[in-house]
Amino acid sequence: MNIDFPFHFDERGRTASCDDAAHVRGMLEQLLFTNPGERVNRPEFGSGLLQLVFAPNSPELAAALQFTTRAAIQQWLGDVLDLQALEVVAEDSTLRVLVRYALRRTGDVHTDTFERSTS
Repeated sequence: MNIDFPFHFDERGRTASCDDAAHVRGMLEQLLFTNPGERVNRPEFGSGLLQLVFAPNSPELAAALQFTTRAAIQQWLGDVLDLQALEVVAEDSTLRVLVRYALRRTGDVHTDTFERSTS
């Protein structure tokens, strides 16, 4: 059993749990939207994606961010998922990340969209 993200209690008043697919999705969301230096015991954990919302858009920045995000996913979650596609899009104050991956444990392919807005 895996702890659900974000942390909450279920209808019985116990820590909510989830299946493997939901757990991996939660781990991926945490990695994408955590800035390096934010975690006390793991200062190198994170992708730095949220910095894109405030940076000027350019093809060079987008390419660099795709590369560093892909590297972070492979470093931190490479043992639980096989990354197949990654697209990062910044529109105004909204950051959208599309990720396609296969769970290593089952081989199931998932496509998820993660979105954050500063407004």
